[in-house]
Amino acid sequence: MSSLSTAQSVVFAVSLLASLSAGYALGAWSSHVKSPESKAPAADTPDASTEAQDDSESDEEEVADGDLSAVKPGLFENCKLALVVRTDLEMSTGKIAAQHATLACYKALQHTNPGLLRHWERTGQAKIALKVKSEEELLELEAIAKSLNLAARSICDAGRTQVAAGSRTVLGVGPGPIELVNKVTGKLRLL
Repeated sequence: MSSLSTAQSVVFAVSLLASLSAGYALGAWSSHVKSPESKAPAADTPDASTEAQDDSESDEEEVADGDLSAVKPGLFENCKLALVVRTDLEMSTGKIAAQHATLACYKALQHTNPGLLRHWERTGQAKIALKVKSEEELLELEAIAKSLNLAARSICDAGRTQVAAGSRTVLGVGPGPIELVNKVTGKLRLL
């Protein structure tokens, strides 16, 4: 038996790499092309933004979402989701972990921008935990994120354990391209 020559090994390796790259690029490109059923939410499925508003028992006026379908990451652009926690509430780590801002943001994008969710999932579902000192800071960040067409969901606690009912505890921003999310949260400190 003869072994492969060095030239044949190089050709094989290059061919394999080219095939894998082409497959990845085609898959990423197809996630940006909307299928007819992904253009509008089903009539019998509640809109995620309505669900998030129903969960919120706050008297304060909600900031309207921007165009959540407008955020389109580049083919090789990494995405992340930022979780911004209020430290003035002095929640325990378990209480912070129980807040569901990631899920609220995911649901908001599920029908409006499924391509962004698939891209975020393919690039590792990066998340970062940051902190603010007040509800005012949280609301300001939410407004900025929505003005940039990012999903932004603040969680209002039910008040059954550590904090008062209706307290905004955590804000989820994204997922979205890292540079875009950093325009909202780039100056915050890690939790």
